[in-house]
Amino acid sequence: MSQAPILAPRNDSDRLDWLRLIRSRRVGATTFYRLLREHGTAAAAIDSLPCVARDAGVTDYAPCPSAVALAERDRGYKLGFHLLALPDPDYPPLLRELPDPPPLLWCVGDLGLLKRPSVSMVGARNASSLGVRLARQISHELGEAGFVVASGLARGIDAAAHLAALDTGTVAVQASGLDVVYPRENADLHQDIAKHGLRLSEQPLGLAPQARHFPQRNRIIAGLSAATVVIEGAARSGSLITARDTADLGRDVMAVPGNPLDARAAGCNMLIRDGAILVRSGQDIIEALQMPELPLLPTAKPPPRAQAPEPPTPQVAEQILNLLGPSAIPEDILIRDSGLPAKSVSAHLLALELEGRILRRPGGMLALAG
Repeated sequence: MSQAPILAPRNDSDRLDWLRLIRSRRVGATTFYRLLREHGTAAAAIDSLPCVARDAGVTDYAPCPSAVALAERDRGYKLGFHLLALPDPDYPPLLRELPDPPPLLWCVGDLGLLKRPSVSMVGARNASSLGVRLARQISHELGEAGFVVASGLARGIDAAAHLAALDTGTVAVQASGLDVVYPRENADLHQDIAKHGLRLSEQPLGLAPQARHFPQRNRIIAGLSAATVVIEGAARSGSLITARDTADLGRDVMAVPGNPLDARAAGCNMLIRDGAILVRSGQDIIEALQMPELPLLPTAKPPPRAQAPEPPTPQVAEQILNLLGPSAIPEDILIRDSGLPAKSVSAHLLALELEGRILRRPGGMLALAG
């Protein structure tokens, strides 16, 4: 979030007020933050809701009752769940960069996974045998390299990715309440991730997922990681919504190509056509994310003082421009093809961008201007 910071709940009463506010009718994340900034505390925001609703033409508005929020909180604690608030130290740092990060997350499992670099992996529920094998292989390779694998706990690609990363670290984002098993066929995986990984959800406990909840879940999957990998996804699918959310955040979108005759590969092929990084194995992802200019996690150090870039050396600038064209390519590929030090190329790219000679597009993509 780019606006003024939100103060953490000071005590259990404040945290309960946060839960009441976000569970109140017609209060989503964006409205939650606006009300909190306008009124200072969640309690004051709750008191203002009937007046705000009346001004909007909604009569007989009542905020979420204290007893309802209290019952949800107590049930969550009884089940061993943790209620994570946006300003808490354990809140995923990359997720805070969303325009509307969840104010509260119910979590169960190893919160330490949220501090490690992660890659999100999504794909078709009706995945092919080859797609499932690729998901397992890539997920295993990422885990061996130290990455956490995040996905949506759906059948198909999601389940395969979680299973392969159970021993090395996996995070499952649910569209349902954290205590609801969905789909039922993943009941064992649901329990195993709570023991060996981490499950989280912004939804109320006990909620069965509906269609509108899956895009909300997908934005969290995209927000958790430095990149999203799509393995089999139709042209109109939730996987492509996650990919679009990832691109909107300026992060890397990656896709495994598939047979043009298989509808399940249409979305992946389309993403690659539009500039996504082509993935053949986990090593492709690892190489892309471990470039020196792409830190996996934000650091606690203050940013260095901004300095004007040096004018590009004519020879190096010409070499970079010759490697670019009207079709955007990933920056890491440009650096690799140039054979020059990454730091030198990055400095020249910034100067060329300020001169208007190149364009920087979402997902770390570069193209010639004009």
